[in-house]
Amino acid sequence: MQADIVRISSMVESSIEQALAALEDRNVEKAQIVIAGDQQINLLRYEVEEDALLTLATQNPRAGDLRLVIAAIHIAVELERMGDHAVGIAKLVERMREQPDIDSLHQLPKMANRANKMVRLAIDAFISQDLEAARELMERDQKVNRGYEKLFTNTLADMNTMDDYSEVATYLLWMGHNIERIGDRAVNIAERVVFMITGNLTESLTTDFDTV
Repeated sequence: MQADIVRISSMVESSIEQALAALEDRNVEKAQIVIAGDQQINLLRYEVEEDALLTLATQNPRAGDLRLVIAAIHIAVELERMGDHAVGIAKLVERMREQPDIDSLHQLPKMANRANKMVRLAIDAFISQDLEAARELMERDQKVNRGYEKLFTNTLADMNTMDDYSEVATYLLWMGHNIERIGDRAVNIAERVVFMITGNLTESLTTDFDTV
């Protein structure tokens, strides 16, 4: 299960990077690769769930081992949802194919880099069962949130000074929302790691929302 979790994580990180690259290049073909690749992420998620259920049925794990299996199921779901957010960005790139060039993406690349790093750190904490790393990661989400706040402010300012910008601005804000949700889901993984190690889930998991 852990190896599959790492594989899904790597694919999700790649999807996020490719979606942002598609946006920066306004490259619809790159966006379509992200969309097509999501199916493999979904399949791997189901493989993790099937392996976990088989373990529960045949090995009767207890205590820490049981929490690890349960955590793996939840983490696979969070990663699959992150892939959906990357697809959400890619689909917005498709919608923007007829839009004029964008002078600035504001905070989007920085937000994406931070969110991707959070994903990597969350999975590292899971694999190494590093309690402190998981707890530290939970504090990083504020930077992604602040990035979205800046994106919102700057995009609204552009709407007030640029003609025919409202549609592009809406797309950029939707993309920012997808990236923010990726950061939230990385925090959810960190919370599951804390639960896996300690048996205590002290932080409430982030409420789920549909992606664009």
